[in-house]
Amino acid sequence: MTLEAWLAFVLAAAVLLAIPGPTVMLVVGCALAHGRRSALGTVPGVALGDLTAITVSFIGLGALLSAWPAVFGWVKWVGAAYLVLLGVRMWRARPGDPAAPALGGASRRAMFRQAWTITTLNPKSILFFVAFLPQFITPARPPLPQMAILGTTFVTLAALNASLYALLAGAVRARLNGQGTHKTVQRLGGSILIGAGVFMAGWA
Repeated sequence: MTLEAWLAFVLAAAVLLAIPGPTVMLVVGCALAHGRRSALGTVPGVALGDLTAITVSFIGLGALLSAWPAVFGWVKWVGAAYLVLLGVRMWRARPGDPAAPALGGASRRAMFRQAWTITTLNPKSILFFVAFLPQFITPARPPLPQMAILGTTFVTLAALNASLYALLAGAVRARLNGQGTHKTVQRLGGSILIGAGVFMAGWA
């Protein structure tokens, strides 16, 4: 892989990551509900989810999803339903309730698990890696080192992108004071998650 090809990949991946999708909406929703510290849970979950999607695409599951529409649809609907469930729980919960806990270790673990699940269960990610990454691999050179470089680059960019969204959404929440206002912002975060689930379900 040449330096020019790697730089082109960085630019293309950064543009694609910046476009809000289900994962970004989850990060924003958690940050609106729990503040900027939610990034401690969601960002590692996003990174591991993208790493999982890249790995399964490398071992051929992307080709299975592409060739078997029923599997693709099942994975998509499971991810969409999970997002809607999280959104409904967040929308209905009161500050301090178990469904919207204060940010502690258990809460960060829950957000990590949610971010990993949503990122991994987005079949578009797997198909994207199958179709996108090979375009930047030089056929005359060993493919595995190049795939490792591109995968590491993408995961790093995904983590940075998620961090930025979490910090921006958390900053919006930090400017709002009062329990009533925070409840409204929390419901906004839940609504974003529900919208992300609907978006994911309708994404052909």
